[in-house]
Amino acid sequence: MSKWVTVWGNATSVAERRPETYSKNITLRYPVKCAFGGNKIRLHFSNFCGTEAVTLSKVTVAPALSDREINLKDAVIITFAGKESLTLQAGEEAFSDEIDFRVKPLGTISVSIYLQDYTLMRSAVVIKGPLSKGFFSVGNQVFSSVLPLNQTRSLDTFYFLTGIDLLTEDDKRAVILYGDSITAQSWADYLAIKCMDDPYNVTSVVRRASSGTRVLREYSCITYESYGLKGEHRFEREISTVSGADTVIIQQGINDIIHPVGTEVNPFRPMSDLPAVEELEAGISYYIDIAKKYSLKVLLGTLLPIYGWRTYAPFREDMKNAFNDWLRTCKKSDGCIDFHKALQSEKDPRAFKEGYDSGDHLHPSEGAYKVMAETAFKEIIK
Repeated sequence: MSKWVTVWGNATSVAERRPETYSKNITLRYPVKCAFGGNKIRLHFSNFCGTEAVTLSKVTVAPALSDREINLKDAVIITFAGKESLTLQAGEEAFSDEIDFRVKPLGTISVSIYLQDYTLMRSAVVIKGPLSKGFFSVGNQVFSSVLPLNQTRSLDTFYFLTGIDLLTEDDKRAVILYGDSITAQSWADYLAIKCMDDPYNVTSVVRRASSGTRVLREYSCITYESYGLKGEHRFEREISTVSGADTVIIQQGINDIIHPVGTEVNPFRPMSDLPAVEELEAGISYYIDIAKKYSLKVLLGTLLPIYGWRTYAPFREDMKNAFNDWLRTCKKSDGCIDFHKALQSEKDPRAFKEGYDSGDHLHPSEGAYKVMAETAFKEIIK
Protein backbone atom coordinates (compact mmCIF):
# COMPACT_ATOMS: atom_id res chain seq x y z
CA MET A 1 0.00 0.00 0.00
CA SER A 2 1.61 3.21 -1.13
CA LYS A 3 -1.00 5.82 -2.01
CA TRP A 4 -2.89 8.32 0.13
CA VAL A 5 -6.56 8.64 -0.83
CA THR A 6 -9.25 10.67 0.90
CA VAL A 7 -11.92 8.17 1.88
CA TRP A 8 -14.31 10.75 3.37
CA GLY A 9 -14.54 14.51 3.41
CA ASN A 10 -16.75 17.56 3.63
CA ALA A 11 -16.46 21.26 2.96
CA THR A 12 -15.50 23.81 5.58
CA SER A 13 -18.03 26.62 5.75
CA VAL A 14 -19.57 29.05 8.24
CA ALA A 15 -21.91 27.87 10.99
CA GLU A 16 -25.03 29.92 11.57
CA ARG A 17 -24.30 32.59 14.15
CA ARG A 18 -26.34 32.27 17.33
CA PRO A 19 -25.85 33.56 20.88
CA GLU A 20 -24.72 30.06 21.90
CA THR A 21 -21.84 29.83 19.43
CA TYR A 22 -19.28 28.65 22.01
CA SER A 23 -18.99 25.18 23.50
CA LYS A 24 -16.90 23.81 26.36
CA ASN A 25 -16.20 20.35 27.75
CA ILE A 26 -17.90 18.39 24.97
CA THR A 27 -16.96 15.46 22.75
CA LEU A 28 -17.87 15.23 19.08
CA ARG A 29 -18.10 11.72 17.59
CA TYR A 30 -18.43 11.07 13.87
CA PRO A 31 -18.89 7.52 12.52
CA VAL A 32 -17.63 7.15 8.93
CA LYS A 33 -18.07 4.21 6.60
CA CYS A 34 -14.97 3.68 4.44
CA ALA A 35 -15.25 2.66 0.80
CA PHE A 36 -12.01 0.69 1.01
CA GLY A 37 -9.35 -0.26 3.50
CA GLY A 38 -5.90 0.94 4.44
CA ASN A 39 -3.15 0.46 7.00
CA LYS A 40 -2.42 4.09 7.94
CA ILE A 41 -4.68 7.05 8.57
CA ARG A 42 -4.33 10.81 8.73
CA LEU A 43 -7.02 13.34 9.55
CA HIS A 44 -7.54 16.80 8.09
CA PHE A 45 -8.90 19.55 10.33
CA SER A 46 -9.89 23.07 9.38
CA ASN A 47 -10.60 26.35 11.12
CA PHE A 48 -10.66 28.16 7.79
CA CYS A 49 -13.85 30.07 8.56
CA GLY A 50 -13.00 30.72 12.20
CA THR A 51 -12.30 34.17 13.56
CA GLU A 52 -10.24 33.02 16.54
CA ALA A 53 -8.07 30.07 17.52
CA VAL A 54 -9.60 26.72 18.47
CA THR A 55 -7.93 23.87 20.34
CA LEU A 56 -8.77 20.21 19.79
CA SER A 57 -7.76 18.88 23.20
CA LYS A 58 -7.68 15.19 22.27
CA VAL A 59 -8.66 13.20 19.18
CA THR A 60 -9.05 9.45 18.84
CA VAL A 61 -10.06 7.08 16.07
CA ALA A 62 -11.47 3.60 16.64
CA PRO A 63 -13.44 0.90 14.83
CA ALA A 64 -17.16 1.60 15.23
CA LEU A 65 -19.43 -1.08 16.62
CA SER A 66 -22.57 1.04 16.20
CA ASP A 67 -23.42 4.71 15.75
CA ARG A 68 -22.49 5.68 19.33
CA GLU A 69 -20.25 2.72 20.24
CA ILE A 70 -16.59 2.04 19.47
CA ASN A 71 -14.19 -0.86 19.89
CA LEU A 72 -12.17 0.73 22.67
CA LYS A 73 -9.32 -1.80 22.69
CA ASP A 74 -8.37 -0.79 19.12
CA ALA A 75 -8.74 2.96 19.66
CA VAL A 76 -5.68 5.09 18.94
CA ILE A 77 -4.76 8.65 19.83
CA ILE A 78 -4.26 11.00 16.90
CA THR A 79 -1.17 13.17 17.24
CA PHE A 80 -0.03 16.40 15.62
CA ALA A 81 3.74 16.75 15.29
CA GLY A 82 3.90 14.27 18.16
CA LYS A 83 1.51 16.20 20.41
CA GLU A 84 -1.91 15.02 21.50
CA SER A 85 -3.66 18.37 21.03
CA LEU A 86 -3.94 20.74 18.10
CA THR A 87 -4.45 24.50 18.13
CA LEU A 88 -5.66 25.96 14.85
CA GLN A 89 -5.44 29.71 14.46
CA ALA A 90 -8.20 31.53 12.61
CA GLY A 91 -8.05 30.50 8.95
CA GLU A 92 -5.67 27.59 9.54
CA GLU A 93 -5.92 23.99 8.41
CA ALA A 94 -3.71 21.03 9.37
CA PHE A 95 -3.18 17.34 8.80
CA SER A 96 -2.50 15.02 11.70
CA ASP A 97 0.53 12.78 11.87
CA GLU A 98 0.35 9.57 9.88
CA ILE A 99 -0.94 6.96 12.32
CA ASP A 100 -0.72 3.18 12.01
CA PHE A 101 -4.34 2.08 12.02
CA ARG A 102 -5.89 -0.80 10.15
CA VAL A 103 -9.17 -0.03 8.35
CA LYS A 104 -11.07 -2.91 6.80
CA PRO A 105 -12.75 -2.49 3.40
CA LEU A 106 -16.30 -1.19 3.99
CA GLY A 107 -15.43 -0.83 7.66
CA THR A 108 -16.87 1.95 9.81
CA ILE A 109 -14.58 4.01 12.00
CA SER A 110 -15.41 6.72 14.53
CA VAL A 111 -13.47 9.92 15.07
CA SER A 112 -13.91 11.42 18.56
CA ILE A 113 -12.85 15.01 19.28
CA TYR A 114 -12.72 16.48 22.79
CA LEU A 115 -13.04 20.25 23.22
CA GLN A 116 -11.96 21.06 26.77
CA ASP A 117 -12.00 24.84 26.73
CA TYR A 118 -14.39 27.43 25.32
CA THR A 119 -14.38 26.87 21.56
CA LEU A 120 -15.91 29.03 18.84
CA MET A 121 -18.05 26.57 16.84
CA ARG A 122 -17.86 28.44 13.56
CA SER A 123 -15.94 26.33 11.00
CA ALA A 124 -18.57 23.77 10.16
CA VAL A 125 -20.91 22.39 7.52
CA VAL A 126 -24.41 20.94 7.75
CA ILE A 127 -24.92 17.78 5.68
CA LYS A 128 -27.67 15.22 5.26
CA GLY A 129 -27.88 11.63 4.12
CA PRO A 130 -27.96 8.02 5.29
CA LEU A 131 -24.19 7.97 5.87
CA SER A 132 -23.93 11.42 7.42
CA LYS A 133 -24.47 11.50 11.13
CA GLY A 134 -22.70 12.65 14.21
CA PHE A 135 -23.10 13.08 17.95
CA PHE A 136 -22.03 15.40 20.71
CA SER A 137 -21.75 14.40 24.33
CA VAL A 138 -21.07 16.26 27.55
CA GLY A 139 -17.60 15.71 29.01
CA ASN A 140 -14.49 13.93 27.78
CA GLN A 141 -15.85 10.81 26.08
CA VAL A 142 -13.05 10.03 23.62
CA PHE A 143 -12.26 6.83 25.55
CA SER A 144 -15.87 5.94 26.29
CA SER A 145 -16.88 2.80 24.46
CA VAL A 146 -20.49 3.99 24.36
CA LEU A 147 -21.59 7.60 24.52
CA PRO A 148 -23.86 8.05 27.56
CA LEU A 149 -27.46 8.17 26.39
CA ASN A 150 -28.63 10.89 28.76
CA GLN A 151 -25.64 13.13 27.96
CA THR A 152 -25.62 12.73 24.16
CA ARG A 153 -27.50 14.27 21.23
CA SER A 154 -27.38 13.54 17.51
CA LEU A 155 -25.81 16.06 15.19
CA ASP A 156 -25.90 16.81 11.47
CA THR A 157 -23.24 19.52 11.66
CA PHE A 158 -19.62 18.53 11.10
CA TYR A 159 -17.21 20.78 12.99
CA PHE A 160 -13.51 21.08 12.17
CA LEU A 161 -13.08 17.55 10.71
CA THR A 162 -12.91 17.99 6.95
CA GLY A 163 -11.11 14.89 5.63
CA ILE A 164 -9.95 11.37 6.37
CA ASP A 165 -7.09 9.91 4.31
CA LEU A 166 -6.07 6.27 4.15
CA LEU A 167 -2.81 4.81 2.90
CA THR A 168 -4.19 2.28 0.47
CA GLU A 169 -3.62 0.47 -2.84
CA ASP A 170 -2.56 2.31 -5.97
CA ASP A 171 -5.78 1.55 -7.84
CA LYS A 172 -7.99 3.47 -5.39
CA ARG A 173 -9.24 6.96 -6.19
CA ALA A 174 -11.54 9.72 -4.94
CA VAL A 175 -14.32 11.56 -6.77
CA ILE A 176 -15.15 15.06 -5.50
CA LEU A 177 -18.71 16.39 -5.46
CA TYR A 178 -18.71 20.19 -5.37
CA GLY A 179 -21.81 22.28 -4.88
CA ASP A 180 -24.48 23.77 -2.65
CA SER A 181 -27.45 22.44 -0.66
CA ILE A 182 -28.44 19.96 -3.37
CA THR A 183 -25.08 18.21 -2.90
CA ALA A 184 -25.02 18.84 0.86
CA GLN A 185 -28.08 16.60 1.00
CA SER A 186 -28.55 12.93 0.25
CA TRP A 187 -27.41 12.20 -3.28
CA ALA A 188 -23.74 12.27 -2.25
CA ASP A 189 -24.34 9.51 0.27
CA TYR A 190 -26.44 7.49 -2.17
CA LEU A 191 -23.61 7.72 -4.70
CA ALA A 192 -21.14 6.53 -2.06
CA ILE A 193 -23.44 3.59 -1.26
CA LYS A 194 -23.79 2.81 -4.97
CA CYS A 195 -20.00 2.69 -5.27
CA MET A 196 -19.58 0.58 -2.15
CA ASP A 197 -22.18 -1.92 -3.38
CA ASP A 198 -19.95 -2.62 -6.39
CA PRO A 199 -17.75 -5.63 -5.47
CA TYR A 200 -14.97 -4.21 -7.64
CA ASN A 201 -15.21 -0.70 -6.21
CA VAL A 202 -12.08 1.47 -6.13
CA THR A 203 -13.86 4.81 -5.59
CA SER A 204 -14.55 6.99 -2.56
CA VAL A 205 -16.95 9.94 -2.72
CA VAL A 206 -15.76 13.17 -1.11
CA ARG A 207 -18.39 15.86 -0.65
CA ARG A 208 -17.37 19.51 -0.83
CA ALA A 209 -20.75 21.20 -0.57
CA SER A 210 -22.29 23.91 1.56
CA SER A 211 -25.90 25.06 1.59
CA GLY A 212 -26.68 28.48 0.18
CA THR A 213 -23.34 28.95 -1.54
CA ARG A 214 -23.12 30.74 -4.87
CA VAL A 215 -20.59 30.73 -7.67
CA LEU A 216 -20.14 34.50 -7.82
CA ARG A 217 -21.40 36.12 -4.61
CA GLU A 218 -21.27 35.77 -0.82
CA TYR A 219 -23.03 37.57 2.01
CA SER A 220 -21.30 39.95 4.40
CA CYS A 221 -24.19 40.12 6.91
CA ILE A 222 -24.51 37.76 9.87
CA THR A 223 -28.10 36.96 8.84
CA TYR A 224 -26.88 34.98 5.84
CA GLU A 225 -23.18 34.41 6.47
CA SER A 226 -23.88 30.70 7.00
CA TYR A 227 -24.63 30.57 3.26
CA GLY A 228 -20.89 30.42 2.92
CA LEU A 229 -18.15 31.52 0.60
CA LYS A 230 -18.25 32.21 -3.11
CA GLY A 231 -16.35 30.04 -5.54
CA GLU A 232 -13.12 31.98 -5.79
CA HIS A 233 -12.78 31.78 -1.99
CA ARG A 234 -13.42 28.04 -1.65
CA PHE A 235 -13.09 25.99 -4.83
CA GLU A 236 -9.31 25.61 -5.12
CA ARG A 237 -8.79 25.10 -1.39
CA GLU A 238 -11.45 22.43 -1.22
CA ILE A 239 -10.38 20.37 -4.22
CA SER A 240 -6.64 20.69 -3.58
CA THR A 241 -6.84 19.00 -0.17
CA VAL A 242 -8.47 15.81 -1.50
CA SER A 243 -5.80 13.12 -1.83
CA GLY A 244 -5.94 10.70 -4.74
CA ALA A 245 -8.77 12.47 -6.56
CA ASP A 246 -9.08 12.15 -10.33
CA THR A 247 -12.57 13.60 -10.97
CA VAL A 248 -14.73 16.47 -9.78
CA ILE A 249 -18.47 16.78 -10.40
CA ILE A 250 -19.62 20.42 -10.22
CA GLN A 251 -23.31 21.18 -9.67
CA GLN A 252 -23.77 24.79 -8.62
CA GLY A 253 -25.33 28.04 -9.76
CA ILE A 254 -29.01 27.92 -8.82
CA ASN A 255 -28.53 30.17 -5.76
CA ASP A 256 -26.96 32.85 -7.96
CA ILE A 257 -30.22 32.82 -9.92
CA ILE A 258 -32.87 32.53 -7.18
CA HIS A 259 -31.41 34.57 -4.28
CA PRO A 260 -31.63 38.20 -5.51
CA VAL A 261 -35.11 39.67 -4.90
CA GLY A 262 -34.49 43.42 -4.49
CA THR A 263 -33.80 45.50 -1.40
CA GLU A 264 -37.45 46.52 -1.14
CA VAL A 265 -38.16 42.84 -0.35
CA ASN A 266 -34.95 41.94 1.51
CA PRO A 267 -32.23 44.50 2.28
CA PHE A 268 -29.52 41.83 2.01
CA ARG A 269 -30.54 40.51 -1.43
CA PRO A 270 -30.27 43.30 -4.01
CA MET A 271 -31.11 42.59 -7.64
CA SER A 272 -27.63 43.84 -8.48
CA ASP A 273 -26.42 40.46 -7.20
CA LEU A 274 -28.18 38.75 -10.12
CA PRO A 275 -25.48 37.75 -12.61
CA ALA A 276 -25.76 37.52 -16.35
CA VAL A 277 -25.69 33.97 -17.67
CA GLU A 278 -22.33 34.78 -19.25
CA GLU A 279 -20.96 35.63 -15.80
CA LEU A 280 -22.09 32.26 -14.48
CA GLU A 281 -20.43 30.58 -17.44
CA ALA A 282 -17.21 32.46 -16.65
CA GLY A 283 -17.44 31.34 -13.04
CA ILE A 284 -17.71 27.68 -14.03
CA SER A 285 -14.92 28.14 -16.57
CA TYR A 286 -12.76 29.40 -13.70
CA TYR A 287 -13.57 26.22 -11.79
CA ILE A 288 -12.60 24.11 -14.78
CA ASP A 289 -9.27 25.91 -15.19
CA ILE A 290 -8.43 25.35 -11.51
CA ALA A 291 -9.49 21.70 -11.65
CA LYS A 292 -7.35 21.06 -14.71
CA LYS A 293 -4.38 22.53 -12.85
CA TYR A 294 -4.80 19.60 -10.46
CA SER A 295 -5.23 17.12 -13.36
CA LEU A 296 -8.87 16.47 -12.50
CA LYS A 297 -11.48 15.27 -14.94
CA VAL A 298 -14.41 17.72 -14.81
CA LEU A 299 -18.06 16.67 -15.11
CA LEU A 300 -20.66 19.44 -15.01
CA GLY A 301 -24.10 18.82 -13.53
CA THR A 302 -27.14 20.66 -14.85
CA LEU A 303 -29.32 22.69 -12.48
CA LEU A 304 -32.61 21.17 -11.36
CA PRO A 305 -36.23 22.25 -11.86
CA ILE A 306 -37.38 25.24 -9.78
CA TYR A 307 -40.99 25.75 -10.87
CA GLY A 308 -43.03 26.74 -7.81
CA TRP A 309 -40.07 27.87 -5.67
CA ARG A 310 -40.96 31.00 -3.70
CA THR A 311 -38.84 33.34 -5.87
CA TYR A 312 -39.67 31.57 -9.13
CA ALA A 313 -40.15 33.86 -12.12
CA PRO A 314 -40.06 33.27 -15.89
CA PHE A 315 -36.82 35.24 -16.23
CA ARG A 316 -35.13 32.94 -13.71
CA GLU A 317 -36.41 29.91 -15.62
CA ASP A 318 -34.95 31.37 -18.82
CA MET A 319 -31.60 31.98 -17.11
CA LYS A 320 -31.48 28.46 -15.72
CA ASN A 321 -32.32 26.93 -19.10
CA ALA A 322 -29.72 29.01 -20.93
CA PHE A 323 -27.09 28.09 -18.34
CA ASN A 324 -28.01 24.41 -18.56
CA ASP A 325 -27.70 24.52 -22.33
CA TRP A 326 -24.19 25.89 -21.93
CA LEU A 327 -23.30 23.22 -19.34
CA ARG A 328 -24.44 20.49 -21.72
CA THR A 329 -22.22 21.76 -24.53
CA CYS A 330 -19.23 23.22 -22.67
CA LYS A 331 -16.16 22.06 -24.56
CA LYS A 332 -13.78 22.88 -21.69
CA SER A 333 -15.31 20.17 -19.50
CA ASP A 334 -15.03 16.40 -19.89
CA GLY A 335 -18.76 15.86 -19.97
CA CYS A 336 -22.13 16.74 -18.49
CA ILE A 337 -24.40 14.84 -16.12
CA ASP A 338 -27.92 15.92 -17.03
CA PHE A 339 -29.61 15.88 -13.64
CA HIS A 340 -32.38 18.17 -14.90
CA LYS A 341 -33.35 15.73 -17.62
CA ALA A 342 -33.32 12.84 -15.15
CA LEU A 343 -35.66 14.60 -12.69
CA GLN A 344 -37.92 16.80 -14.83
CA SER A 345 -41.61 16.16 -15.41
CA GLU A 346 -42.51 14.82 -18.82
CA LYS A 347 -45.69 16.90 -18.75
CA ASP A 348 -44.01 20.15 -17.66
CA PRO A 349 -40.19 20.32 -18.01
CA ARG A 350 -40.10 23.30 -15.65
CA ALA A 351 -41.19 21.10 -12.74
CA PHE A 352 -40.01 17.97 -10.97
CA LYS A 353 -41.41 14.63 -12.03
CA GLU A 354 -44.19 13.44 -9.74
CA GLY A 355 -42.68 12.11 -6.52
CA TYR A 356 -39.33 13.81 -7.12
CA ASP A 357 -40.10 17.12 -5.35
CA SER A 358 -39.31 17.37 -1.63
CA GLY A 359 -42.16 19.85 -1.33
CA ASP A 360 -40.30 23.14 -1.56
CA HIS A 361 -39.97 22.93 -5.37
CA LEU A 362 -36.19 23.37 -5.18
CA HIS A 363 -34.75 20.35 -3.36
CA PRO A 364 -35.42 16.81 -4.61
CA SER A 365 -37.12 14.05 -2.66
CA GLU A 366 -35.13 11.12 -1.31
CA GLY A 367 -36.22 9.05 -4.30
CA ALA A 368 -34.98 11.75 -6.65
CA TYR A 369 -31.65 11.94 -4.83
CA LYS A 370 -31.25 8.21 -5.50
CA VAL A 371 -31.89 8.88 -9.19
CA MET A 372 -29.21 11.59 -9.16
CA ALA A 373 -26.77 9.10 -7.63
CA GLU A 374 -27.59 6.45 -10.23
CA THR A 375 -27.21 9.00 -13.03
CA ALA A 376 -23.82 10.12 -11.75
CA PHE A 377 -22.64 6.58 -11.08
CA LYS A 378 -23.01 5.68 -14.75
CA GLU A 379 -20.67 8.56 -15.63
CA ILE A 380 -17.93 8.05 -13.04
CA ILE A 381 -17.42 4.35 -13.81
CA LYS A 382 -16.92 4.91 -17.55
